[in-house]
Amino acid sequence: MSETIHVDQFLAQPPAKVWRMLTEPDRLARWWAAGDIRPEVGHRFTLDMGGWGSQPCTVTEVEDERLLSYTFGEGDVDWTITWRLVAEGTGTRLFLAHGGFDLDDPRHRHAYTTMSRGWATAVLPRLARELEEVAAS
Repeated sequence: MSETIHVDQFLAQPPAKVWRMLTEPDRLARWWAAGDIRPEVGHRFTLDMGGWGSQPCTVTEVEDERLLSYTFGEGDVDWTITWRLVAEGTGTRLFLAHGGFDLDDPRHRHAYTTMSRGWATAVLPRLARELEEVAAS
């Protein structure tokens, strides 16, 4: 049985600005991971996850400024990361779904536990701070 991490994060910037943070390599690298991402279905790219190595990914779904989904760790962990953006007032409600965790696999179970906290308490707050810094400059 597969499990998914779900995170709901409000960001005080419009969807267009959040989209750029998710889909432009230089911006993505500032708050999460370096990689040659491009919002184009079928685009294959890698994300540099430091000590966990370079992770192969493929974009599977794109709705401009609304939805980006890609595989992550193809041939190894085989997860899926989906970002859904919904305009909310002058900001954006960002819904993250990181799925495909097999909790019977000790590596997956450890990653699920660690990433459940990490997305909400470290990674997405870095995204929010980076958006604030870009808006202030």
